[in-house]
Amino acid sequence: QVQVVESGGGVVQPGGSLRLSCAASGNIFSIYAMGWYRQAPGKRRELVATDITGDRIDYRDSVKGRFTISRDNTKNILYLQMNSLGPEDTAVYYCNTVTLDRENKYNSYWGQGTRVTVSS
Repeated sequence: QVQVVESGGGVVQPGGSLRLSCAASGNIFSIYAMGWYRQAPGKRRELVATDITGDRIDYRDSVKGRFTISRDNTKNILYLQMNSLGPEDTAVYYCNTVTLDRENKYNSYWGQGTRVTVSS
């Protein structure tokens, strides 16, 4: 089994910054991708940024230039540096990890989420 744990959420004023972390651990053969999603109250979960191993990094348009995703591959930790935060970024942020096992099967794992509130 694989565990995914997010941390780093909190309350920040508009224009402020936060860095989220996501640690994946357990029975991991290889990681295909890791990504950040968010869900605001009353809205559907949406992709924020994703890092496909050895391939590419994608961001949703509304966070480009403000958010940066990075990964420590030695520790299977994913980061999301969020700058110039606005009220529209208020949401629960979830980390998703997609692993590839020895049988070439993909498995998707979600963390419990970390809440980010942007408010003055």
